[in-house]
Amino acid sequence: MSSEIRSIEEKNPGAESEKAIILDLPMAELDDEIRGYFQKCQDKIGFVPNVLVAYAHDLGKLKAFAAMYNDLMLAPSGLTKLEREMIAVVVSSVNRCFYCLTAHGAAVRQLSGDPVLGELMAMNWRAAALSARQRAMLEFAWKLTETPALVVEADREALRAAGFVDRDIWDMASVIGFFNMSNRVATATDMRPNREYFTQAR
Repeated sequence: MSSEIRSIEEKNPGAESEKAIILDLPMAELDDEIRGYFQKCQDKIGFVPNVLVAYAHDLGKLKAFAAMYNDLMLAPSGLTKLEREMIAVVVSSVNRCFYCLTAHGAAVRQLSGDPVLGELMAMNWRAAALSARQRAMLEFAWKLTETPALVVEADREALRAAGFVDRDIWDMASVIGFFNMSNRVATATDMRPNREYFTQAR
């Protein structure tokens, strides 16, 4: 076991007994960029998310994943950070992705300041008290995930009627597509959420 793996396990209680993924993919030798990125995670949220640990067997893929995630979820957009996290939860709800429902459900609780909303989003978002804008956005996220071949111009018009511009629709589709990919990788590899997510913002 490398010193870098030991260090991550020490900072992530339970990491040794509960691997990030079921596949046997040893962590690569971390370069300065990834060491710094992991340290930022540690400093900001108190742990390194297991999805990053899971990708750390291939630094090229980890950097590509992190760059895409950070651009979609944190960069300026017509969608708020909370709305993007809501999309992640709804997509993950359709796909029944344990990792992403847990991690992004926690993010919804934190960003909204409403633990009830976080739980409703994960279990049945249609029961939540949402704005017409949010409801239109999440209906689109659900449909594009569950029945993508049925998406037509009327669906885009419904988003425009709810106040979204075409760039918002692009950003929305990109977030939906990213989490469908991420859900499938997480499910295929039995990715497990960090224990810290379960107690955040409750």
